[in-house]
Amino acid sequence: MSLEKNLERVVARHHELAQQMASGDKRSATDYARMAKEYADLKPIVEAVSELRGVQKEMTDLKALIADKATDAEMKALAEEEFNGLKGRLPGLEKKVQLMLLPADAADAKNAILEIRAGTGGEEAALFAADLFRMYQRYAEGRRWKFELMSLSETGRGGYKEAIASVSGRGVFARLKFESGVHRVQRVPETEASGRIHTSAATVAVMPEAEEVDIRIEDKDLRIDVFRSSGPGGQSVNTTDSAVRVTHLPTGIVVSQQDEKSQHKNRAKAMRVLRARLYERERERAEAERAATRKSQVGTGDRSERIRTYNFPESRVTDHRIGITLHKLDRVLDGELDEFIDALVADDQARRLAEMT
Repeated sequence: MSLEKNLERVVARHHELAQQMASGDKRSATDYARMAKEYADLKPIVEAVSELRGVQKEMTDLKALIADKATDAEMKALAEEEFNGLKGRLPGLEKKVQLMLLPADAADAKNAILEIRAGTGGEEAALFAADLFRMYQRYAEGRRWKFELMSLSETGRGGYKEAIASVSGRGVFARLKFESGVHRVQRVPETEASGRIHTSAATVAVMPEAEEVDIRIEDKDLRIDVFRSSGPGGQSVNTTDSAVRVTHLPTGIVVSQQDEKSQHKNRAKAMRVLRARLYERERERAEAERAATRKSQVGTGDRSERIRTYNFPESRVTDHRIGITLHKLDRVLDGELDEFIDALVADDQARRLAEMT
């Protein structure tokens, strides 16, 4: 659909909703609230369209004035100056409207479940996983998001085999969804006497936290096992069977939780993670169908793809999807991720705009 037809559709829908709400027809509170929300959501787009069309009309009028032989030289010069100024504004207004017309990701407003797992590289990979976990924790703190540890499996040497957290706040998933993938580190381990650089990896998964209305899980599809919690090295940390393992039988997804002393709390946490994994699985399936012809996988959350490299000797961080390299590794690991994330958001928007044309 062309941009102009899209604009006409949005303006017509906004006008239709205004008439329906003013008609006085009997409607349920739920229906009225739904219409009011859609009307409010469309209002900024309609205002941007009105501004764009105002500029376009003004340019048409000025063009006619310039072309009119009866227009004196001074007036023509002023009209040309104003026309060129409006012409310079036009691309920005068109892009603003196009971005507002992009279909919103239904999950963008949701909170997120963050999972980090050590990959290849043994203890070095586990130490890197811990670095990444702290990086996201600091990023969340900087944006005033709530960062809640849900599950942690430590190596006993400061590394993390697996860490799961929930992140809640404004725009959490919209910002963090581009972090899913394989993160690679290049550095000299403290135990490496020869100074040789080792390469290790950790996998990051960011999933929208699903509500019960998003994903319905039947009790018959679950197998719940309880067992005694254990700490690093296998030592028992609880004397009761409070740890919980939830298996979703149709998909084979398994979630274990043992951080809480209460079996009930561990089960509730496990269900939150399971719901998020199932919701993300559905999102990925829908995205794969929609983007079957696209070669690039930027923004799809493909977790098999190496997305970023952290090089300690050169204090360098490179995002391979957008070709950006920053020489400030310490600051990135301290949570300064916006430069990468802003570029990834802009790249995703550009790709989706290209699909619309």
